[in-house]
Amino acid sequence: MEIELKKTIDEQQFVSTTADIWTAYNKSFLGVTVHWIDSETLQRKKAAIACRRFRGRHTYDAIASELEDIFSQYGLTAEKVTACVTDNGSNFIKAFKEYQQVESEEDEEKEVEEDDGEVAFTDLHSVLTGGNDEDAQQGLCVLPAHYRCAAHTLNLIANNEIGKWLASNPESRAVYRSSTAKCSALWTKASRSTVASECLEKISERKLIVPSVTRWNSFYDAYVRIVEMPLTDINNLCTQLQIKCMNDREYQFLKEYCAIMKPFSVALDILQGEETCFYGTLQPTLEVLMAKTLAMQNGLSQMTTGLPEIIVGAIKTRFATTIDSKEALLATVSLPKFKLRWVKEETRRDHIKYLLTTECRSLTVEEPATPMIDAPQPAAVTSREDDFFSFDEQPNAMADAPMSVETEVTSYFNSDPVMESLHQFPRIKKIALRYNAPTPSSAPVERLFSLGSLVLTPKRNRLGDGRFQHLILMRFNRYFSQGGIME
Repeated sequence: MEIELKKTIDEQQFVSTTADIWTAYNKSFLGVTVHWIDSETLQRKKAAIACRRFRGRHTYDAIASELEDIFSQYGLTAEKVTACVTDNGSNFIKAFKEYQQVESEEDEEKEVEEDDGEVAFTDLHSVLTGGNDEDAQQGLCVLPAHYRCAAHTLNLIANNEIGKWLASNPESRAVYRSSTAKCSALWTKASRSTVASECLEKISERKLIVPSVTRWNSFYDAYVRIVEMPLTDINNLCTQLQIKCMNDREYQFLKEYCAIMKPFSVALDILQGEETCFYGTLQPTLEVLMAKTLAMQNGLSQMTTGLPEIIVGAIKTRFATTIDSKEALLATVSLPKFKLRWVKEETRRDHIKYLLTTECRSLTVEEPATPMIDAPQPAAVTSREDDFFSFDEQPNAMADAPMSVETEVTSYFNSDPVMESLHQFPRIKKIALRYNAPTPSSAPVERLFSLGSLVLTPKRNRLGDGRFQHLILMRFNRYFSQGGIME
């Protein structure tokens, strides 16, 4: 399996990875998955390359060293790996910050010295002895670009910014605490008492969802399940379970909260997908999420009227380095599903088209780009598609672009919104394979740990570290052992 996996990864021009640390039975494991887009089928592929024992403290330098060792084992250089997606853990963030662009920082310092006109002296002793150990260690360990998990970031917004605002806002503070407390009482009774479960069966055909403390979307689903019941049924159940009944104000608050947070929950589900979710999905998802959240402002009571602005403000702050970044924009515009249909401002559309054309100019492809005369055209043009494909003239900076590049970009924007159309545009296809290799979230490596919990059971807690990793990788990469590739 490992030989076949290395061969497959070596054949890919661009890949991405996800990484996380999992602890069970007083043991820690570092998991790493690798992802890419098949250049022929244009489908998302994945594989697990590590779930190794992580000993000692989870310091940033130890994490960097382990990741570098795993990457080197599979020939994953910083040029090949477009990004590594992790959660927002401080040690992961610092590891990539300290070990990501060592060479570029040295080059910048050198340029500053040359600009100052000062003479740079070299320490002969350092050259002969190989320099100090710290510099040598940093020089050997170079990590790829780092992307923060979008799903984890949204969970932080829900638990921190949104939760703090609801708990501190004078209009929502009391009703937020009382309504959530009564919901918690219902979840506790329903999950621990057979009598409570039987009472619920008589009132409702559906069971209550008991949320997970680490997943906000599980809390959202649990609240939705409660508000789907009529208030009379909820209070009837509360009376039988000897719990304080819910009043109209608390019920109304929960309904408004669920309505406001519905786009938030849908966005989380989208970004945690794998097979059809690419990094280019992130930017449109955030744009639509903010637009739909702000549209909720009308018709809200004083309890939640300020919540949409808090959500949008938190998204802009948390995703400040991602929104409108070059990587995110190129990833989105190179996905036929989105192109520019999610952009409303004309100046922004022109900027993204300019970025795409500039990136195409810098690329060399094996086969020369030919005029896309035979490119398939949409069968029917609706008003929505007409607005989408009616572009103004390109910026003046594009006038000097080679005709082949300009033709390819223009034809691409008028092609069908299906992934297979990328085969007709070699430069844009190369851009899509590179910038869409990363996943928006680190959900794949978390699913790897879900398999780990099935293998590392209490009866098998004496399983050797090497054997455990082998079993996990065999389960996750089962298609590699059969001569195929995990989709």
